[in-house]
Amino acid sequence: MNMILYDELVRLVRNDLLAAYSDVAPLVGLSMDVDEDREEIARLLGEIAAQEHQAGRPMLTALVVHKGSDNNPGEGFFSIAHDFGLYGGSRNQMERLTFLANQVTAVHNHW
Repeated sequence: MNMILYDELVRLVRNDLLAAYSDVAPLVGLSMDVDEDREEIARLLGEIAAQEHQAGRPMLTALVVHKGSDNNPGEGFFSIAHDFGLYGGSRNQMERLTFLANQVTAVHNHW
């Protein structure tokens, strides 16, 4: 697990913040302008999500969203949540938003 990224997520939750992928990617030497780097940040966030899930904690990675139009996490977030049995996999925007809000609340309540 990448501790630089993990520590940033902990900092975000402790300061009641969200961050864009483009804000956290450079912390680990990645650029959201490069396809391979976008895949790598998704993989790193997936590792953190898995670690948190195994420890019985909510999805800390809910704090990282797309900047701009939708301010939602990427597809990988919902896919991992589905794999963990936390999310039914609906593509309905309102259900996704509700799940995300519940995860952000759970993360804040935990930390």
